[in-house]
Amino acid sequence: MFNKLLIANRGEIACRVIRTARSMGIKTVAVYSDADANAQHVCLADEAIHIGAAAASESYLRADKIISAAKQCGAQAIHPGYGFLSENAEFAEACASNGIAFVGPTASAIRSMGSKSGAKALMVAAGVPVVPGYHGHDQSDETLRAGAMETGFPLLVKASAGGGGKGMRIVRSPEELDDALGAARREARNAFGDDTLLLERYVEQPRHVEVQIFFDSHGHGVHLFERDCSVQRRYQKVLEEAPAPGLPQDMLSNMYEAALNVGRAVEYRGAGTVEFIVGADHSFYFMEMNTRLQVEHPVTEQITGIDLVEWQLRVADGEPLPESQDALAIHGHSVEARLYAEDPANGFLPAVGQLRTLDFPSGLGGCRIDSGVVAGDRIGIDYDPMIAKVIGYGATRAQ
Repeated sequence: MFNKLLIANRGEIACRVIRTARSMGIKTVAVYSDADANAQHVCLADEAIHIGAAAASESYLRADKIISAAKQCGAQAIHPGYGFLSENAEFAEACASNGIAFVGPTASAIRSMGSKSGAKALMVAAGVPVVPGYHGHDQSDETLRAGAMETGFPLLVKASAGGGGKGMRIVRSPEELDDALGAARREARNAFGDDTLLLERYVEQPRHVEVQIFFDSHGHGVHLFERDCSVQRRYQKVLEEAPAPGLPQDMLSNMYEAALNVGRAVEYRGAGTVEFIVGADHSFYFMEMNTRLQVEHPVTEQITGIDLVEWQLRVADGEPLPESQDALAIHGHSVEARLYAEDPANGFLPAVGQLRTLDFPSGLGGCRIDSGVVAGDRIGIDYDPMIAKVIGYGATRAQ
């Protein structure tokens, strides 16, 4: 096992990785920007290295600075957390070329899933159900109009490179299409530097259900059941729970197998999440794959008793998966709520300022808090305004 691990992230996920690594006897190294000199992940780690200015583009997104920091301290592995460089294929390649283990999938797997349109084409070839639509390279208005008429209405216009609802429009009639295409292109170009669009049939009354998968480098893969992430605001997840309530077991079994087929199709390694959209008739379709740990991974940990970060580290070190599929089971129910610094009087936009008071109650049975801040810390403008994740657990969903 690695002797020293560098965490190329910040906040609650960096704190989480540090604690798990420490329990495994691994020394940890934090990287930090000007804004994070006194952050909790810096205080928790065995070592800390400054990598630049507060802006992520000058620090946490600088692959060269992070690789340099790892070489400086002698770290054998880098854990990217989620966000920043966690799904950056070039960064994964840079780690490999410098003899440093990247705690995540291969660069080729990241690239395969990095384009929504490309990923869907790959899934069609692998026999995984996808939402009917147009995912082609020809981006002319004429071709997109023809694709829309073939797909049918209502449909969803989506940015191929996007996420978080940016570059996304619901179109309910042909008359709305041209305006939606123009608006989605502009938003996608500004947000991602790529205005490639895809079209999908819009599923009414949808549920957003995702399957946690895990593969080792020996060709073995398992699923760790599902999470329901349907409660969203502006296409951002707000509440997540596991297992997903009210879905028939035969449908779930088919979804698990489809998720594993996604992993097999790209020779996946490590933790990944396959996201599906589920219709009112319990039909399900592949949406995308996140080639990293998810913010909502704690609910899966709560119902399985598995430390997913420990599994990540073991798999990255070449070990086989610690458990077989037959040994995995669901125990109880878990719900996660994201706690953010927001201004409810201003459309719940992010708020900045000092956390003068922050008190997490102790002694609450079944309650887990994942946080990267304490009272006195400041929520700034440079990073996500998450304060904590509050994760409940009970033997029953009602509990």
